[in-house]
Amino acid sequence: MSDRVISFIQPSRNNLKYLQWSYNSIRKNLGYRHEICWADDFSNDGTWEWMQEIAEKDKNVRIHRNEGPTRLGHTILYDTLVDMATSDIVMIYHADMYACPGMDEAVLDKLTKGSVVSATRIEPPLHPDGPEKVLKDFGIEPEEFDEQGLLSWINEERPEKYTRGIFAPWAMYKEDFLAIGGHDPLYAPQSKEDSDIFNRFVLAGYDLRQTWQGFVYHMTCRGSRFADGAKRNPDGQVFMKNRETDEWLKQNQRSTRNFIRKWGHFVKHDSYMMPIIPPKYNIGFVVENCGLEALQELEPWCSDIYGDWVGHKGFHVNKYIEDEQPNTDFKLSKRIHSQHMNPTNDIVVHIDCQYLNHQNFQMLTQLPEILEEQGEIGEFELDVFSVKVKNLKTYEKDLIVCKK
Repeated sequence: MSDRVISFIQPSRNNLKYLQWSYNSIRKNLGYRHEICWADDFSNDGTWEWMQEIAEKDKNVRIHRNEGPTRLGHTILYDTLVDMATSDIVMIYHADMYACPGMDEAVLDKLTKGSVVSATRIEPPLHPDGPEKVLKDFGIEPEEFDEQGLLSWINEERPEKYTRGIFAPWAMYKEDFLAIGGHDPLYAPQSKEDSDIFNRFVLAGYDLRQTWQGFVYHMTCRGSRFADGAKRNPDGQVFMKNRETDEWLKQNQRSTRNFIRKWGHFVKHDSYMMPIIPPKYNIGFVVENCGLEALQELEPWCSDIYGDWVGHKGFHVNKYIEDEQPNTDFKLSKRIHSQHMNPTNDIVVHIDCQYLNHQNFQMLTQLPEILEEQGEIGEFELDVFSVKVKNLKTYEKDLIVCKK
């Protein structure tokens, strides 16, 4: 048995029954040597009272509360708890995860400085299958959890392999986590903060490993996304589609737009959840006939956008900035320019928005890959767009350290 100790990092908001289920699994299957760090994000379901009761009895539990009234989200609270953790090793761990016996030792066996090690998820069929996880139904709520069925399956299924990729639960040395600045508060309260930090792990040279000797059972997406839990239809089939909360949908849209602003692309990874990171270029869009709808679509995909906005069909660019600025930390007044002349960006794309449609817009979203493949200074036509490449310098490595 390894003598190393893990600090489990578990924020929670109105997730009491899942958190109780998760805590019991850690203590039952992994023992009491590991530290558990909890944050209650202004819950109203008795979570904080229960945490206090447990912390009185279990001296290896550390607790923190956001007193509200505003939700902070796990993007912020993960880092709050990492700072609180007293162990050298931290594990980002969701409140709806059951720790299977031996999970800790399997992770520690693969963990070294400069690496990040994930356990393998076993999940009920709530989301599409993939080679990075096991899709098997041992229950969708704690009330119907088939613990014995899961443990029997685990005893027979421990393949001697590991793959490269990352998804919670993941563990690393606290020193390595702090070295890149932790999670980016740009994504608070939640959504895309994990994809952002995974990209930064890769760019920092960390080795992303997934062990198939250690498992968690993951009920998935409880809390803000599916606030009323999972359900089955009369035939016993699980369904989650189109049941997301309005809160989650709106925040996911905000975080997606901020991810694009920062990285210049959608979240990308291979089938084992290993991040794929296209180059980050300094791209400017010079636009004509650009109204509100086109600006909303185009603005996140460039470093700067230049246009003659005055009097365009009653559209006022300052109104867009005023409405959108609360959704991002990027200073939109410095990204949106009210003139066409002399853009200073390395790559300049001329766009007449009257010809913009869904099909050619997709080409703009793939521009980093196109530029990487072409790899030449000069000018070219891309469907209805004119592209001038002055410099192919890339900036993705400037994003490794989160500047809070």
